Amino acid sequence: MKVFEVMTTRVVTIEMDDRLTVVKEILDQAPFRHLLVIEDEQLQGVISDRDLLRCLSPFIGTDAESVRDKNTINQRAHQVMTRSPVTANSEITIRDALTLMLAHNIGCLPIVDDGKIEGIFTLHDGLRALLDTALI
Repeated sequence: MKVFEVMTTRVVTIEMDDRLTVVKEILDQAPFRHLLVIEDEQLQGVISDRDLLRCLSPFIGTDAESVRDKNTINQRAHQVMTRSPVTANSEITIRDALTLMLAHNIGCLPIVDDGKIEGIFTLHDGLRALLDTALI
């Protein structure tokens, strides 16, 4: 089975200069955990919900919030994203995609064909595909 059969094709992207307030708002309201960062419609990086949590102050929105804490939310996407992410094309098998993800310890693979973002394949997509095809 190929990745294009199970990948998510409705991908949310953000620009490199978008502030983390935008990233947080999207991830807080969406049922997914990864955003693709683009510039001139070309993939530049990936930001996960874990990346966001790692860089934000835990005091944002509390009585203990300081100016320094507020500054963490005003960072730009390019300051936090994983640059030059591992990608695959849509013809890769699910097995090979999962193997690649495990080898690089990543939770998603942007799917890029001829420089164009076609979708995103996540561990969730892979697990769902395996369960759908398994004889359990």
